[in-house]
Amino acid sequence: MKEEYAYYTGEASFAPIAVHVSSPVIRPIDKGKAKSHSLETAREQAEQQMAMLRRQADVLMQQARKIEERLKLAEEVYGSDMGFDPVVGQTYHLYLRKNGQRVLSMIAPTEWGGRLPFEAFATSVRLLGDKTWEAVGLSGDATKDALQIIQL
Repeated sequence: MKEEYAYYTGEASFAPIAVHVSSPVIRPIDKGKAKSHSLETAREQAEQQMAMLRRQADVLMQQARKIEERLKLAEEVYGSDMGFDPVVGQTYHLYLRKNGQRVLSMIAPTEWGGRLPFEAFATSVRLLGDKTWEAVGLSGDATKDALQIIQL
């Protein structure tokens, strides 16, 4: 049985194998290694993208919690006794009466002169453009702190 060999007879620059001594060495690739490396790279990219999405979701959840807290504070403030129509952007002061009723006032605790006419000062609040309220003048998460003070 005689073996027949096929020879490449085309242009040397398109040859599938090295045809000259100075030609670059052409080595077959290890397909398993290439696939493994590609899969590892894909996993790293996917993990980076997932981590970024988790951080974005955390930011969105924090924003949602702050909106919920502002809404709760708005419920507390609008449930208080107020003898005026509050103006957006202005700061007001929430006080507690002896009977537990809340009162919204334009007068700050330092402006009463001697003694507060109420049982206690709860917090200062500012009316926002969306008609929710934010607590001002407290450290840390002011709205959350203000809700705790009001509910005491």
